[in-house]
Amino acid sequence: MEWFVASPLVLVVLFGVSVLAAFIDSIAGGGGLLTLPSLLAAGLSPAQALATNKLQSVGGSFSASLYFVRRGAVRLHAQRLNIAMTFVGAVCGALLIQHMHADVLRQMLPLLLIGIGLWFLLMPRIGEQDRAQRLHGLAYALVGGGCVGFYDGFFGPGAGSFYALAFVTLCGFNLAKATAHAKILNFTSNFGSLLFFMFGGKVVWGTGLIMLLGAFCGARLGARLVLSRGQKLIRPMVVTVSAVMSAKLLWDSHGSALLAWMATL
Repeated sequence: MEWFVASPLVLVVLFGVSVLAAFIDSIAGGGGLLTLPSLLAAGLSPAQALATNKLQSVGGSFSASLYFVRRGAVRLHAQRLNIAMTFVGAVCGALLIQHMHADVLRQMLPLLLIGIGLWFLLMPRIGEQDRAQRLHGLAYALVGGGCVGFYDGFFGPGAGSFYALAFVTLCGFNLAKATAHAKILNFTSNFGSLLFFMFGGKVVWGTGLIMLLGAFCGARLGARLVLSRGQKLIRPMVVTVSAVMSAKLLWDSHGSALLAWMATL
């Protein structure tokens, strides 16, 4: 088991990155866009980076969840079924990813994220206020909890946005309320998938715990803004983060082909 795979200076940088990433993640999701490349640049192997990133994500999502629960924005007893199905989905996703590649999902994800960004951009009144709930009980828990939890355990990027979108479109929550509830399920799926990374011995604990502390602080700041600024802050950040994540994933998948094509011009 390795505790540190970085110099003290790099650890300070990773701490700062985790603060910023968790701040963004608690509002709009997508914090992994910053932390995962940073861990790889610090010298961690891809498996170590994924595992350690889950550890720091648990810290950020727990911090935001704790803040929302204490402020009464989320009633945990009303989310018990959603939490249970999310945990089961995340565990199944984490188990499956051990035995197959996520290439197909990696190709589809930019299109899904572009769709989320356009949804919030072109429908400015969506999520302004609570609406009629379309799915209830187990039906919602399986779709909004289990399915998204499975995705988070299997692949991960943008899971927070998918949780929030499900709460807005299927539960009828306003955007601030949906974001608060999304962090509860995001913490659940992060924790569920982290368990399997722990068993695999890939977590770099010293580095991860330092980043977890930074994520805890950054997420608390973001959570406060969700409740104080709500709709005015969340909507533009969701659109921006969805666009940036889509561009990053498209570049990762097709950047070399694009550069080769440009070289022939």
